Amino acid sequence: MEKNIIKKSEVIAFETDTVWGLGCIPDDIEAVNKIYEIKNRDRSKPLILMSHDVNYLKKYVTGISDYSELLMQKFFPGALTLIFKRSSLTPSCICAGLDTVGIRVPDSENFKEITTQVEGHVLATTSLNISNEPPCKDFEEACEKFGSKAKIIKPKYKSKPQNLASTVVLCLNDEIKILRQGSVKL
Repeated sequence: MEKNIIKKSEVIAFETDTVWGLGCIPDDIEAVNKIYEIKNRDRSKPLILMSHDVNYLKKYVTGISDYSELLMQKFFPGALTLIFKRSSLTPSCICAGLDTVGIRVPDSENFKEITTQVEGHVLATTSLNISNEPPCKDFEEACEKFGSKAKIIKPKYKSKPQNLASTVVLCLNDEIKILRQGSVKL
C-alpha cells in the first residue's frame, strides 16, 4: 500500500458511494486551483471536505449542535453533507469566500482506502464532471474524460456509485436547513 497516494499539486479522481469525485489535499492551493480549472467551476462555489472518519473532519468546523451530532451518528458514513461554520484550520482557498464548509464521510471502501493513505486523512472534494454536466458514472468514463487532467484511482473493491448526489444540510447553531435533497431523506 502506498504511504501517500497523492503528491503535492496533484488532483485525484475516485469512486465514492454517491458519484465519482475529484479531490486534493485541502491546503494545496495549486491543486485546489487545478480542480476549479478542470471542472470549469465557478469560483463562488466552495469545495467540501471528506474523510473516512468524521473525527478527522471535526477540527475543520465549529458549532456542532446536539442535533447535528445525531445526524452524523445516524448517517455517517453515508450520502449526507453537513455544512457548518468553518474553523480557523479550514483553508480559505476551498471556501469561496464563505465562512462555512461542508463535511462528508462516504460509505465507500474504495474511498476509505484512499484517505487512509492521505496525510491528514482528509480531501477537499467535488464531483468529477465539468460544471453543469452529469458526473462520471464509472472508471472507464473517468479515464476517458479526465485521465489527462487527474490521477484516476481504480476502484479496488466491487461497488457501484448510486449516481445520486448527497443530501446537503446547513447546520448553523441550532438551525437545520436542507439545501439539496439527495439520497438521504430527512
